Amino acid sequence: MSPQVRRGRSHSSPRPLGGSSGLLDVAGWSVHVPGLSAADLPGSPDSHACLPEDAKEVLGRKGLLGKEPSTRLALCAVHRALGLPPGPLAESLPYAAGTAVVVASNLGNVETVCSVLSDVRERGGSVVSPLDAPNASSNVIASTLAIRYGFTGPNLAVCSGATAGLDALSLARRLILAGRAPRAVVVGVEPADPVAARLAALRTDAPAPLAAGAGCLLVGEPGAWPHSTGLRLGAVRRTTGPVDRPHPEPGDFYGAAGVIRTAVAAARGEARTIGCGGAEDGWAAVDLTVVGEPTGVPA
Repeated sequence: MSPQVRRGRSHSSPRPLGGSSGLLDVAGWSVHVPGLSAADLPGSPDSHACLPEDAKEVLGRKGLLGKEPSTRLALCAVHRALGLPPGPLAESLPYAAGTAVVVASNLGNVETVCSVLSDVRERGGSVVSPLDAPNASSNVIASTLAIRYGFTGPNLAVCSGATAGLDALSLARRLILAGRAPRAVVVGVEPADPVAARLAALRTDAPAPLAAGAGCLLVGEPGAWPHSTGLRLGAVRRTTGPVDRPHPEPGDFYGAAGVIRTAVAAARGEARTIGCGGAEDGWAAVDLTVVGEPTGVPA
């Protein structure tokens, strides 16, 4: 029997979240950094995470034609966070209706944008492939996730620099507080193609070369998902400096860092403060707390 899930409310007035604590319930997480396993980075798959071109190992072949690397990484991360078996969806998700999607990515589709602009400039608009045109939209990752999994709630893309990951989490919390959605899928993803890498290298405060990877968090008001991990997240806040990372990283995840680091901390089951940002874009942080034991079937 499909789990019974509370649907969104018809009004949009703010309401208490997480009882009197104002905390978001964390229902699941995942990390997908190509080549890394759970032994390398908590929250990753037990075996090494696949490359974008091998996403069919997680998602099946259908629906991947023309999808960019960042979109494929995001799909893999969401698929695993939802606890789904490898391959295409066998049936509709019972909790998809009303679920919001918020994606943080600064460079997700810049390679396609540059390619399309070059083609149009040199040979005219008629040469642009119908497969490439949708990828030129800044919201292509979030919209692809919503279409594939049937999420019908608000759909947002965040491109706010080094704090984008936690900015996306903050926006998800605002949507839930305002009654726009009972639950949200929050994703942070960046590619590491040559165009993205060159743009990232222009930052004066980049801590390391750009690394491709994605992270996913399933958050919501208590009871909105059919399971809970016993972890909760507070409000995102601005800080005056960096916060220690929960685990060593293979490179700079840039706009995805806030989501990936939070997913790593959740996988470790530890209460801690997670941060992201930089001198140019400022700093942000959020507190992860442990409030109880897991219930239901964790993703």
